[in-house]
Amino acid sequence: MNARCAALAACLPSGAQAALLSSAPNIRYVSGYTGEGLALVAQDLRAIVTDFRYTEQAQRQAPDFEVFEIAPGERHEAVAYRLLQKRGVRTLAVEEDVLTVADYRELQKAMPDVSLVSLEGAPQRLRWIKDADELDMLERANRLTSDCFEHMCSFIREGMTEREIALEIDFWMMRRGSEGVSFETIVASGENGSLCHAIPSDRRVRSGDLITMDFGAVVGGYHADLTRTVALGAVSAECARMYETVLRAQLAALEAIRPGVVCSEVDAVARRIIDGAGYEGRFGHSLGHSAGLEIHENPGFSRRCQEPVAAGMVITVEPGIYVPGVGGVRIEDSVAVTQDGVRILTPASKELITL
Repeated sequence: MNARCAALAACLPSGAQAALLSSAPNIRYVSGYTGEGLALVAQDLRAIVTDFRYTEQAQRQAPDFEVFEIAPGERHEAVAYRLLQKRGVRTLAVEEDVLTVADYRELQKAMPDVSLVSLEGAPQRLRWIKDADELDMLERANRLTSDCFEHMCSFIREGMTEREIALEIDFWMMRRGSEGVSFETIVASGENGSLCHAIPSDRRVRSGDLITMDFGAVVGGYHADLTRTVALGAVSAECARMYETVLRAQLAALEAIRPGVVCSEVDAVARRIIDGAGYEGRFGHSLGHSAGLEIHENPGFSRRCQEPVAAGMVITVEPGIYVPGVGGVRIEDSVAVTQDGVRILTPASKELITL
């Protein structure tokens, strides 16, 4: 954590003497602390401001930080201001992309002689490149997720509801060590497959359905992400063609990823294949997103992202086709970018499995 704090202190905006963090993922990234409060970081400052409920937790989780407990009725900003005054801080970098207008005004009121400037997303940018510990957590989370998919292939039976399937996914992962779920598990069967973010329903799966499952485990605060589409019995020729097209697009995109390539170029590789197969307009979301302490991080594979890919990034690759009245297919892997390509973190089979 000391290295992360030093890196953040080194990339403060010009003139800023310290950073104030209020977002839980960024506080956890620099300190390991997972409770509520504020964190202050500078070259010679590591402080967490919290209340009685979290004081001991902060002391345990963030031994490199000094922990300050607010008095009953006192605001976190007031304690942070006193700490800044003692160190002569007059310019403070804050998370303008996280703070609400009301929070920002409270900071201004609590620190009348401190100039607030934007942190310009510095903590998030540091989080783009995962270190060895982060990669280990992501590997473990994605391995657990892949194991869950294998279990589901033997669990699903005709007549089960989407909701039953989703519950089994969640409970299976948590029984085996997941701290929760990366996001609300998606199970979409039959015609519901055209809903990209379908909510599991009471629809019962039946022979001829494609079933899309999108889910992820959480290990050490790091989020896995996997999508697979399976067949329950024989599916139509159109559904099989959709699957083949999505798989071809995904494999081509994986092959295109390497350090230095622009994110939008990877998105274009998959999109050209899907459009060229006659499904133009049926792949309406981005190809992928980074994942870590949050399930959706930057950069991502999209038409507008001009960031270059770099080794150490962990990004999803998830093309899909969605046809109302027919259904949908999505295939997603989480991958770690290496010096010469990618390492797939979700090794579950991508062949069309018939249950």
